Amino acid sequence: MAEPHNGKRSKDSMMSGIEIAIYADEHFDGVSALWQEAFPNDQPWNSAVSAIPAKLAFQPGLFFVALDGNRVVGSLMAGYDGHRGWVNRIAVLQSHQAQGVGSALMREAETRLRTMGCTKINLQVRTSNAAAAEFYERLGYCVEDRISMSKRIAAN
Repeated sequence: MAEPHNGKRSKDSMMSGIEIAIYADEHFDGVSALWQEAFPNDQPWNSAVSAIPAKLAFQPGLFFVALDGNRVVGSLMAGYDGHRGWVNRIAVLQSHQAQGVGSALMREAETRLRTMGCTKINLQVRTSNAAAAEFYERLGYCVEDRISMSKRIAAN
């Protein structure tokens, strides 16, 4: 891949014609359509119209898209709090799955997080999503003995 710091696009040698780029406004419709396909029953607060502006306000350089020409075929949001990195909202169009797109997005996120000083990346997978768990295990991720907890707080 190209330099992780200064290039907005990098061509992945594993995938013919697919480029990984930092999200830009012209990618909104493509990401929205991708998320609707990948997360059809998702909560409203995870919709593109809600989640993308929130991400762009904080570490927008950790929001990637995979492009086949100008078409968005994958996306990934990452974050780093100075202690741990996080990966979420990774999605690949069904038409482009099992072609290395998700792996390329993960490599880009790992590279960028590493350059920020991140030494560990966390992610969450729904227990019902065995295919996602297997994907991450193939990339070297492992299940940790943790309980994931959350609390939704209303915005004021």
